[in-house]
Amino acid sequence: MIQLPPKITLKAARINAGLNLKEAAEKIGVSVATLHKWESDSSNIKVSDVKKIEEVYHYPNDYIFFGSELEFNSMKLIEER
Repeated sequence: MIQLPPKITLKAARINAGLNLKEAAEKIGVSVATLHKWESDSSNIKVSDVKKIEEVYHYPNDYIFFGSELEFNSMKLIEER
């Protein structure tokens, strides 16, 4: 059985890419405030922005969790049980 990498948060993907919030926002082409908001709740990002994030972070979007931070944390708690 193939082991797939776990989904990580948008913030974790940015950090893994070695980018701070300002650098990432500039490369993606959005404001720092927008990227910060997305890192809390990325459930309404346009497909074009998702593709740009994938390119900038060098991480497949299939393995980035797009949704609210609260929802992600709730899922992790359930998985740990």
